[in-house]
Amino acid sequence: MRVLVLGLTFGALMFTGVPLVSAQKDTAKKVSVVLVGGPDVGKRAPDFSLPWANREGVGPIESPYQLASDRGKTVVVAFYPRDFTTGCTAEFKTFAQQYDSLFGPDVTVVGISTDSVTTHGRFAASLDLPFRLLSDPEQRVSKQYASKDSGGYNRRTVYVIGPDGRVRYRNMKFNALDPQAYSELQTAVKTVRGS
Repeated sequence: MRVLVLGLTFGALMFTGVPLVSAQKDTAKKVSVVLVGGPDVGKRAPDFSLPWANREGVGPIESPYQLASDRGKTVVVAFYPRDFTTGCTAEFKTFAQQYDSLFGPDVTVVGISTDSVTTHGRFAASLDLPFRLLSDPEQRVSKQYASKDSGGYNRRTVYVIGPDGRVRYRNMKFNALDPQAYSELQTAVKTVRGS
């Protein structure tokens, strides 16, 4: 059993780039490994269906947002921790203020967090967001996209899905306070749109 644990630890450390020597020197330290999964660039984006709200209120229960319904369009899926938090407010405020230059009129943008659709409606209205916020309280979709964190919230990740349903860009650590992150996202969207 000990050999198996050491083998798994060695493999995990090599995978993450953590030097094995430092892990051996201090065995009292807890080593955490984050394995990035989810659909990689070029892979088909998993379909999903979630309830939503926008600045006008909660969407009809019988009409959840379905990724498959936007096949043929470029879709930006932004996972985020919580409504009304500093980083999330900064991210979505920037999305709203720079919507035309970041995305364009023919791009669908959705945000996904664990918050309720009621909270999403208030958040979207407070920032006058021109896109939907989807509720994933059990983090089923977040898990498929490797955006679920161990604390019960989503990590801040962004995917750009092409008209063919394949992931064309992903940022697994989107920095809402870094202008470079928005510039890279804008470039990715333009590339997918063929602009």
